[in-house]
Amino acid sequence: MDLRKLVERRKLTDRLFAALGICCVLIALLTLVVLMGDLARQGLSRIDWQFMTSFPSRAAARAGILSAWVGSLMIMLVTVITAVPLGVAAGVYLEEYAPKNRLTTFIEINISNLAGVPSIVYGLMALGLFIYQLGMNRSTLAGGLTLACLILPIVIVATRESLRTIPSNIREAAFAIGASKWQVVSHHLLPYSAGGIATGVIIATSRALGETAPLITIGALTFIAFLPPPPVMSEPPFVSFQWLHDEFTVLPIQMFNWVSRPQPEFQVNAAAAGLVLVAMTLSLNGAAIWLRYRMRKRIKW
Repeated sequence: MDLRKLVERRKLTDRLFAALGICCVLIALLTLVVLMGDLARQGLSRIDWQFMTSFPSRAAARAGILSAWVGSLMIMLVTVITAVPLGVAAGVYLEEYAPKNRLTTFIEINISNLAGVPSIVYGLMALGLFIYQLGMNRSTLAGGLTLACLILPIVIVATRESLRTIPSNIREAAFAIGASKWQVVSHHLLPYSAGGIATGVIIATSRALGETAPLITIGALTFIAFLPPPPVMSEPPFVSFQWLHDEFTVLPIQMFNWVSRPQPEFQVNAAAAGLVLVAMTLSLNGAAIWLRYRMRKRIKW
Protein backbone atom coordinates (compact mmCIF):
# COMPACT_ATOMS: atom_id res chain seq x y z
CA MET A 1 0.00 0.00 0.00
CA ASP A 2 2.78 2.40 0.86
CA LEU A 3 4.56 1.51 -2.38
CA ARG A 4 1.44 2.21 -4.42
CA LYS A 5 0.98 5.60 -2.77
CA LEU A 6 4.63 6.42 -3.44
CA VAL A 7 4.26 5.54 -7.13
CA GLU A 8 1.08 7.59 -7.44
CA ARG A 9 2.73 10.52 -5.70
CA ARG A 10 5.68 10.41 -8.10
CA LYS A 11 3.36 10.20 -11.09
CA LEU A 12 1.47 13.21 -9.80
CA THR A 13 4.77 15.07 -9.38
CA ASP A 14 5.71 14.20 -12.95
CA ARG A 15 2.40 15.46 -14.26
CA LEU A 16 2.69 18.69 -12.29
CA PHE A 17 6.22 19.26 -13.56
CA ALA A 18 5.11 18.57 -17.15
CA ALA A 19 2.22 21.02 -16.75
CA LEU A 20 4.56 23.64 -15.29
CA GLY A 21 6.96 23.17 -18.21
CA ILE A 22 4.14 23.54 -20.73
CA CYS A 23 2.98 26.74 -19.01
CA CYS A 24 6.48 28.19 -19.12
CA VAL A 25 6.79 27.37 -22.83
CA LEU A 26 3.38 28.90 -23.57
CA ILE A 27 4.27 32.07 -21.65
CA ALA A 28 7.52 32.42 -23.63
CA LEU A 29 5.74 31.80 -26.94
CA LEU A 30 2.95 34.22 -26.03
CA THR A 31 5.49 36.91 -25.17
CA LEU A 32 7.26 36.35 -28.48
CA VAL A 33 4.00 36.44 -30.43
CA VAL A 34 2.94 39.68 -28.73
CA LEU A 35 6.29 41.35 -29.42
CA MET A 36 6.37 40.21 -33.04
CA GLY A 37 2.74 41.22 -33.49
CA ASP A 38 3.46 44.68 -32.15
CA LEU A 39 6.46 45.07 -34.48
CA ALA A 40 4.44 43.84 -37.44
CA ARG A 41 1.56 46.17 -36.60
CA GLN A 42 3.84 49.19 -36.52
CA GLY A 43 6.43 48.47 -39.18
CA LEU A 44 5.18 45.91 -41.69
CA SER A 45 3.57 48.52 -43.93
CA ARG A 46 6.87 50.44 -44.05
CA ILE A 47 8.91 47.60 -45.51
CA ASP A 48 9.22 48.00 -49.26
CA TRP A 49 11.90 48.17 -51.94
CA GLN A 50 12.57 51.84 -51.26
CA PHE A 51 13.09 51.18 -47.55
CA MET A 52 15.54 48.35 -48.24
CA THR A 53 17.57 50.19 -50.88
CA SER A 54 17.73 53.71 -49.44
CA PHE A 55 20.30 55.26 -47.14
CA PRO A 56 19.37 56.88 -43.80
CA SER A 57 17.87 60.33 -44.04
CA ARG A 58 16.70 63.13 -41.79
CA ALA A 59 13.29 62.75 -43.41
CA ALA A 60 11.58 59.63 -42.07
CA ALA A 61 9.66 58.98 -45.29
CA ARG A 62 12.89 58.81 -47.34
CA ALA A 63 15.00 56.96 -44.76
CA GLY A 64 16.14 53.40 -45.44
CA ILE A 65 18.40 50.68 -44.06
CA LEU A 66 20.67 49.86 -47.01
CA SER A 67 23.94 50.73 -45.28
CA ALA A 68 22.73 49.11 -42.04
CA TRP A 69 21.84 45.65 -43.36
CA VAL A 70 24.88 45.55 -45.64
CA GLY A 71 27.04 46.52 -42.66
CA SER A 72 25.45 43.78 -40.54
CA LEU A 73 26.28 41.16 -43.17
CA MET A 74 29.88 42.37 -43.48
CA ILE A 75 30.36 42.41 -39.71
CA MET A 76 28.95 38.88 -39.42
CA LEU A 77 31.23 37.68 -42.23
CA VAL A 78 34.32 38.90 -40.37
CA THR A 79 32.99 37.54 -37.08
CA VAL A 80 32.27 34.04 -38.37
CA ILE A 81 35.50 33.74 -40.37
CA THR A 82 37.50 34.75 -37.29
CA ALA A 83 35.66 33.11 -34.39
CA VAL A 84 34.59 29.73 -35.79
CA PRO A 85 38.00 28.35 -36.85
CA LEU A 86 39.70 29.70 -33.72
CA GLY A 87 36.95 28.49 -31.42
CA VAL A 88 36.78 25.00 -32.91
CA ALA A 89 40.58 24.64 -32.89
CA ALA A 90 40.81 25.82 -29.28
CA GLY A 91 38.01 23.49 -28.21
CA VAL A 92 39.62 20.50 -29.92
CA TYR A 93 42.99 21.27 -28.34
CA LEU A 94 41.60 21.69 -24.82
CA GLU A 95 39.49 18.54 -25.03
CA GLU A 96 41.79 16.17 -26.94
CA TYR A 97 45.38 17.42 -26.71
CA ALA A 98 45.88 19.60 -23.63
CA PRO A 99 47.30 17.88 -20.53
CA LYS A 100 44.98 17.74 -17.53
CA ASN A 101 46.74 19.97 -15.00
CA ARG A 102 46.07 23.10 -12.99
CA LEU A 103 46.89 25.45 -15.86
CA THR A 104 44.40 23.73 -18.15
CA THR A 105 41.76 23.80 -15.43
CA PHE A 106 42.39 27.50 -14.88
CA ILE A 107 42.00 28.18 -18.62
CA GLU A 108 38.79 26.15 -18.81
CA ILE A 109 37.23 27.98 -15.86
CA ASN A 110 38.07 31.37 -17.37
CA ILE A 111 36.66 30.40 -20.77
CA SER A 112 33.39 29.37 -19.12
CA ASN A 113 33.32 32.67 -17.21
CA LEU A 114 34.02 34.69 -20.35
CA ALA A 115 30.93 33.21 -21.98
CA GLY A 116 28.81 35.10 -19.42
CA VAL A 117 30.67 38.43 -19.37
CA PRO A 118 28.50 41.43 -20.38
CA SER A 119 29.06 42.55 -23.95
CA ILE A 120 30.00 46.09 -22.94
CA VAL A 121 33.18 44.68 -21.37
CA TYR A 122 34.22 43.33 -24.76
CA GLY A 123 33.52 46.73 -26.25
CA LEU A 124 35.84 48.41 -23.74
CA MET A 125 38.52 45.79 -24.41
CA ALA A 126 38.21 46.32 -28.16
CA LEU A 127 38.35 50.09 -27.72
CA GLY A 128 41.68 49.84 -25.93
CA LEU A 129 43.21 47.06 -28.05
CA PHE A 130 41.86 47.36 -31.59
CA ILE A 131 41.23 51.11 -31.74
CA TYR A 132 43.93 52.70 -29.57
CA GLN A 133 46.73 50.12 -29.68
CA LEU A 134 46.38 48.59 -33.15
CA GLY A 135 44.98 51.69 -34.86
CA MET A 136 42.11 49.99 -36.68
CA ASN A 137 39.88 53.05 -36.22
CA ARG A 138 36.10 52.60 -36.51
CA SER A 139 36.38 49.97 -39.22
CA THR A 140 34.46 46.87 -40.20
CA LEU A 141 37.49 44.81 -39.22
CA ALA A 142 37.49 46.21 -35.69
CA GLY A 143 33.76 45.60 -35.31
CA GLY A 144 33.98 42.04 -36.61
CA LEU A 145 36.91 41.20 -34.34
CA THR A 146 35.05 42.66 -31.37
CA LEU A 147 32.06 40.40 -31.93
CA ALA A 148 34.41 37.50 -32.66
CA CYS A 149 35.92 37.91 -29.18
CA LEU A 150 32.38 38.04 -27.81
CA ILE A 151 31.25 34.71 -29.27
CA LEU A 152 34.60 32.90 -29.12
CA PRO A 153 34.00 31.42 -25.61
CA ILE A 154 30.59 30.16 -26.71
CA VAL A 155 32.07 28.37 -29.72
CA ILE A 156 34.84 26.85 -27.58
CA VAL A 157 32.40 25.56 -24.96
CA ALA A 158 30.04 24.18 -27.62
CA THR A 159 32.93 22.40 -29.35
CA ARG A 160 34.13 20.77 -26.14
CA GLU A 161 30.65 19.65 -25.13
CA SER A 162 30.05 18.17 -28.58
CA LEU A 163 33.31 16.22 -28.45
CA ARG A 164 32.41 14.87 -25.00
CA THR A 165 29.18 13.35 -26.32
CA ILE A 166 31.07 11.05 -28.70
CA PRO A 167 31.41 7.54 -27.20
CA SER A 168 34.93 6.60 -26.17
CA ASN A 169 34.75 3.32 -28.11
CA ILE A 170 34.97 5.31 -31.35
CA ARG A 171 38.32 6.71 -30.26
CA GLU A 172 39.50 3.32 -29.03
CA ALA A 173 38.50 1.59 -32.26
CA ALA A 174 40.36 4.16 -34.36
CA PHE A 175 43.49 3.88 -32.23
CA ALA A 176 43.24 0.07 -32.38
CA ILE A 177 43.61 0.04 -36.17
CA GLY A 178 46.65 2.33 -36.02
CA ALA A 179 45.15 5.80 -36.55
CA SER A 180 47.11 8.78 -35.29
CA LYS A 181 45.68 11.37 -32.93
CA TRP A 182 45.01 13.82 -35.73
CA GLN A 183 43.36 11.13 -37.87
CA VAL A 184 41.04 10.27 -35.01
CA VAL A 185 40.12 13.93 -34.59
CA SER A 186 39.74 14.83 -38.26
CA HIS A 187 38.15 11.60 -39.55
CA HIS A 188 35.93 10.63 -36.62
CA LEU A 189 35.50 13.19 -33.84
CA LEU A 190 34.93 16.37 -35.86
CA PRO A 191 32.49 14.80 -38.37
CA TYR A 192 30.39 13.23 -35.61
CA SER A 193 30.42 16.38 -33.48
CA ALA A 194 29.74 18.76 -36.38
CA GLY A 195 26.03 18.97 -35.55
CA GLY A 196 26.63 20.07 -31.96
CA ILE A 197 29.33 22.52 -33.01
CA ALA A 198 27.01 23.99 -35.63
CA THR A 199 24.32 24.43 -32.98
CA GLY A 200 26.74 26.41 -30.81
CA VAL A 201 27.78 28.53 -33.78
CA ILE A 202 24.12 29.27 -34.59
CA ILE A 203 23.44 30.43 -31.04
CA ALA A 204 26.62 32.51 -30.99
CA THR A 205 26.00 34.25 -34.33
CA SER A 206 22.39 34.98 -33.34
CA ARG A 207 23.67 36.79 -30.27
CA ALA A 208 26.34 38.67 -32.22
CA LEU A 209 23.88 39.84 -34.90
CA GLY A 210 21.78 41.69 -32.34
CA GLU A 211 24.59 43.19 -30.26
CA THR A 212 24.76 46.97 -29.99
CA ALA A 213 26.76 47.94 -26.89
CA PRO A 214 30.24 46.75 -27.98
CA LEU A 215 29.87 48.34 -31.43
CA ILE A 216 28.74 51.67 -29.97
CA THR A 217 31.71 51.53 -27.59
CA ILE A 218 34.23 51.26 -30.43
CA GLY A 219 32.56 54.15 -32.25
CA ALA A 220 30.27 52.64 -34.87
CA LEU A 221 28.40 55.35 -36.74
CA THR A 222 24.65 55.87 -36.65
CA PHE A 223 24.41 57.68 -39.99
CA ILE A 224 26.19 56.37 -43.09
CA ALA A 225 25.08 57.38 -46.58
CA PHE A 226 27.51 55.24 -48.59
CA LEU A 227 28.47 51.64 -49.16
CA PRO A 228 32.01 50.27 -48.93
CA PRO A 229 33.66 48.95 -52.09
CA PRO A 230 32.67 45.37 -52.90
CA PRO A 231 35.10 42.58 -51.98
CA VAL A 232 34.97 41.20 -55.55
CA MET A 233 35.60 43.48 -58.53
CA SER A 234 35.37 43.04 -62.29
CA GLU A 235 38.83 44.54 -62.85
CA PRO A 236 42.29 43.53 -61.60
CA PRO A 237 43.18 42.70 -58.86
CA PHE A 238 39.56 41.38 -58.74
CA VAL A 239 39.65 41.10 -54.92
CA SER A 240 39.53 44.13 -52.62
CA PHE A 241 40.00 44.32 -48.86
CA GLN A 242 39.25 48.03 -48.61
CA TRP A 243 35.82 47.28 -47.16
CA LEU A 244 37.51 45.95 -44.04
CA HIS A 245 38.93 49.41 -43.29
CA ASP A 246 35.82 51.48 -43.98
CA GLU A 247 33.42 52.81 -41.36
CA PHE A 248 30.21 50.91 -40.77
CA THR A 249 26.83 50.79 -39.11
CA VAL A 250 24.54 47.86 -38.32
CA LEU A 251 20.82 47.33 -37.95
CA PRO A 252 20.67 47.43 -34.12
CA ILE A 253 22.51 50.76 -34.07
CA GLN A 254 20.25 52.18 -36.78
CA MET A 255 17.23 51.07 -34.76
CA PHE A 256 18.68 52.68 -31.61
CA ASN A 257 19.15 55.94 -33.50
CA TRP A 258 15.56 55.99 -34.73
CA VAL A 259 14.03 54.96 -31.42
CA SER A 260 15.83 57.82 -29.65
CA ARG A 261 14.07 60.39 -31.87
CA PRO A 262 10.74 61.83 -30.75
CA GLN A 263 8.98 61.77 -34.16
CA PRO A 264 6.52 58.86 -34.44
CA GLU A 265 7.53 58.27 -38.08
CA PHE A 266 11.01 57.21 -36.95
CA GLN A 267 9.42 54.81 -34.44
CA VAL A 268 7.72 53.13 -37.39
CA ASN A 269 11.06 52.94 -39.20
CA ALA A 270 12.63 51.34 -36.13
CA ALA A 271 9.87 48.72 -35.98
CA ALA A 272 10.37 47.94 -39.67
CA ALA A 273 14.12 47.62 -39.16
CA GLY A 274 13.43 45.29 -36.25
CA LEU A 275 11.37 43.03 -38.50
CA VAL A 276 14.19 42.98 -41.05
CA LEU A 277 16.69 42.12 -38.31
CA VAL A 278 14.51 39.23 -37.12
CA ALA A 279 14.15 38.01 -40.70
CA MET A 280 17.93 38.16 -41.20
CA THR A 281 18.51 36.23 -37.98
CA LEU A 282 16.00 33.56 -38.94
CA SER A 283 17.47 33.31 -42.45
CA LEU A 284 21.04 32.88 -41.22
CA ASN A 285 19.89 30.38 -38.60
CA GLY A 286 17.87 28.51 -41.21
CA ALA A 287 20.87 28.27 -43.52
CA ALA A 288 23.04 27.02 -40.66
CA ILE A 289 20.41 24.47 -39.60
CA TRP A 290 20.18 23.22 -43.19
CA LEU A 291 23.96 22.80 -43.33
CA ARG A 292 23.88 20.96 -40.02
CA TYR A 293 21.16 18.64 -41.34
CA ARG A 294 23.20 17.92 -44.47
CA MET A 295 26.27 17.11 -42.41
CA ARG A 296 24.34 14.75 -40.14
CA LYS A 297 22.68 13.05 -43.09
CA ARG A 298 26.03 12.51 -44.77
CA ILE A 299 27.45 10.96 -41.59
CA LYS A 300 24.51 8.54 -41.30
CA TRP A 301 25.11 7.28 -44.79
